[in-house]
Amino acid sequence: MIEWNEMHLQIRDMFRRFVDAEVKPHIEALEHGDLPPYEILRKMVNAFGIADMARARFAREKDRDPAARDEKRAPKPDENRGMEVAMQMIPIIELCRYSPGMVTALGVSMGLTPAAIMSRGTPRQKERWALPLLTLEKIGAWAITEPGSGSDAFGGMKSTARRDGDGYVLNGSKTFITNGPYADTIVFICKLDDGVTAAKERKVLSFVLDKGTPGLVQSKPLRKMGLHSSPTGELFLDNVRVDKERLIGETEDLPARSGAKDTFTMERTGVAAMALGIVERCLQLSVEYAKTRVQFGKPIGEFQLIQLKLAKMEVARMNIQNLVFRQIELSAAGKSMTLAEASACKLYSAQAAMDVCLEAVQLHGGNGYMAEYQVEQLCRDAKVLQIYGGTDEIQISQIARNLLSA
Repeated sequence: MIEWNEMHLQIRDMFRRFVDAEVKPHIEALEHGDLPPYEILRKMVNAFGIADMARARFAREKDRDPAARDEKRAPKPDENRGMEVAMQMIPIIELCRYSPGMVTALGVSMGLTPAAIMSRGTPRQKERWALPLLTLEKIGAWAITEPGSGSDAFGGMKSTARRDGDGYVLNGSKTFITNGPYADTIVFICKLDDGVTAAKERKVLSFVLDKGTPGLVQSKPLRKMGLHSSPTGELFLDNVRVDKERLIGETEDLPARSGAKDTFTMERTGVAAMALGIVERCLQLSVEYAKTRVQFGKPIGEFQLIQLKLAKMEVARMNIQNLVFRQIELSAAGKSMTLAEASACKLYSAQAAMDVCLEAVQLHGGNGYMAEYQVEQLCRDAKVLQIYGGTDEIQISQIARNLLSA
């Protein structure tokens, strides 16, 4: 794939009109007025048939055996799958031109959380918890990060599950949880405390929790540097009693660490589409400003240093777009990126987006530092791309380990 086809462009234009009508008028409230993004996102999901596509995909995948998911299979080309992925990426790109936080909230609720259930869950668990997430009927949160364990998510994990009769008792806390304050359904990742196994060697288990479960506390939204339209919070579990039916897969023998790595791969590949939307908008705003801002008697776009900034932004845009196209083509071929490839994709896209945003602020001068100019918001929002889903340093380590193990 070397360019968007005519159908892609038509879909893009429809999403742009939706963003103009439903998102832009509420940017101030989303950014500074504590307006949760979910009703706007639900309107988008229903208006464009995204929920219907999710139901159709669910019908195809719900009976897949989680025990057989790691078997080697010959890739099966499927152009429809490529189109589905393009349909998932175009809304991300268009929303990120104005509100990257909305994409984060959407991606965790419709992507990461149900994916954890779909990849390892039983058909009954998928029907009960994954389907309402895939259609955004319910808001989801994927809870792995803890106050004392950021990049070392598993090694530093202290949240526990203790067997109790036919069920479990869960304890622990999680932080930086996207959708945490409002989530209806939470995938809670913890370690099995059997009273014998050393902490670092314990099995990692995943449970599904509902809002209002006794002993579960969801904090108010945390204040943060950027992504204000994506509510982030903390979770606290104090002797939360759950039945075995809430253990994903209903068995302790499924490798939850592997499932988490699959989720990381999904999260990291999604950063390219987010970065593309941010870069496209920064470039657009910078070109417009370079044409109209006059200094020393002429538009600043006539100065070579400004032209250099614009040229570098365009190179970054082209490279990130090619990474997006690669993902679409891989999906159409029945393939997907490995974790190392996803890490490389995220590393480059996140760094390029941050570079472009900083250059856009610099190009706008004093105006770029002011909140009324959108490049200020996009610069704050872009920074988290280098942090969540694994920091740049973690991506480098993942890429290098893969190279050295070959």
